[in-house]
Amino acid sequence: MEATPPTSVKSLNLQDQTPEFSPKPSPLKKKFVTSLMEAATTLRTPFFKEDTYFISHLKASERKALQELKDKLMAASNGPDSMWGIPLLGGDERADVILLKFLRARDFKVQDTLNMLQTCLSWRKDFETDGIVEEDLGFKELEGVVAYMHAYDREGHPVCYNAYGVFKDKEMYERIFGDDEKLKKFLRWRVQVLERGIKLLHFKPGGINSIIQVTDLKDMPKRELRVASNHILSLFQDNYPEMVARKIFINVPWYFSVLYSMFSPFLTQRTKSKFVISKEGNVAETLYKFIRPEDVPVQYGGLSRPSNVLNGSPKSASEFTVKGGEKVNIQIEDIEAGATISWDIVVGGWELEYSAEFVPIAEGSYTIAVEKQRRIAADEEAIHSSFTAREAGKMLLGFQSCVLKLTQDFLEKRERGKRNAEGN
Repeated sequence: MEATPPTSVKSLNLQDQTPEFSPKPSPLKKKFVTSLMEAATTLRTPFFKEDTYFISHLKASERKALQELKDKLMAASNGPDSMWGIPLLGGDERADVILLKFLRARDFKVQDTLNMLQTCLSWRKDFETDGIVEEDLGFKELEGVVAYMHAYDREGHPVCYNAYGVFKDKEMYERIFGDDEKLKKFLRWRVQVLERGIKLLHFKPGGINSIIQVTDLKDMPKRELRVASNHILSLFQDNYPEMVARKIFINVPWYFSVLYSMFSPFLTQRTKSKFVISKEGNVAETLYKFIRPEDVPVQYGGLSRPSNVLNGSPKSASEFTVKGGEKVNIQIEDIEAGATISWDIVVGGWELEYSAEFVPIAEGSYTIAVEKQRRIAADEEAIHSSFTAREAGKMLLGFQSCVLKLTQDFLEKRERGKRNAEGN
């Protein structure tokens, strides 16, 4: 009996603007992300819709609460109060965005909001957050590993990645969290990362006013990080209300329910409604729903490398589906002599066979095997390849379902077995 495999998917990113390419046979109509999501087993809480910051869209009671908050803040203020360089009083529409974030965090209860706002202003002054982005806190080994901003989601929100698996190493843990002073310094660094992300926000009605948080729970030492986790969650919830549009947990282990119960009491129901929880093995499928493949880091099944970020906006990836029992070819035509073509390929959902060859236009020239046929696993990092053509021609990238190949091998073996039996 032949089994139909899950839908196979891959994404290809051409680094150079070379001639157009097209899948053969005809492009498949089924969308890449749709196919991924059909196979994913992502656990999600109720859908969270980001709120409006247009004053005209607010309810009458909400507009009234906003004005009351301004009045109370004006009466209680001892001087010009500001956050992220934005004066909270004076009519700036960006200030309205900030004040509405605090109001929503306290269900538009004005006095509770004022208390929260004043406590936050005091904390920011004591913590000296205004100059924190420029500080060198000595955590070079953690940058780009533990917490870092990387690209944007499909809607334009900056994305912050968090991964604490490195702290399973006891020596590393002691070096970072060994005593209260070290913990305080780490918390300051973690605030610094968040402040860098906030600098990317618009603070304007209709603009991008929040970030995406992706937290990788793989190898996270749950007991050892309990104190640090509680401090971070409490600090962020008290002083950065409504700054996260969505919180995505990936590589969620079986014991996550225990971990979740640990920090759940520190979270509001509104915060919990933003959660997306993805089990181990569904990282790429989950992230692709919210973030384009070319913006997902390679370690999470995407096409983005640190060098891509330094070189500016990535080239858009082309997404297509390879069904079980199917072969698909990509042709990159009209390549001129001396031109260099670069490409990245990542597979999600099911492993595929991949090969690449260059076919010259001139008669008598030989086809060049650029990449010999090889298997790409679904959890493998993106392949990066390039080729410089010595003569004009086209590039052929071939993909084949591994299940199709296994089926073909099985049929050939069965046929050989029949012939041997008949010979006997």
